[in-house]
Amino acid sequence: MDKIKLSELKVETIIGIWEWEKRNPQIVSIDLEMSTAIKAAAKSDSIKDALDYRAISKRIKQYSENNHFELIETLAENLAQIIIEEFKVEWVKLSVSKPYAIRDSKNVSLTIERTKNE
Repeated sequence: MDKIKLSELKVETIIGIWEWEKRNPQIVSIDLEMSTAIKAAAKSDSIKDALDYRAISKRIKQYSENNHFELIETLAENLAQIIIEEFKVEWVKLSVSKPYAIRDSKNVSLTIERTKNE
């Protein structure tokens, strides 16, 4: 299976368990790897036959910016389901990074993999 990767998509969202986090939007970074078959798109050279990663990135931003989360686990799981259901992706590997979530640490991240049949 072919894969498309999207790296370091910056998204502003309300995320966290602390009161100050619930009041202040933060930037999280999202990495995606998605299965897709590219032969039809390569042959036709048409976006109609391709996995539209621009539409996926816009949907991720829209969902993240319009919802609030306590945990990166919740954000990751919900985004994975949106990608699978709305964009007919069979498999997705998704990472959510929350910079400086822990004192003296540059980043905290979570990576999940989900398939259509889970």
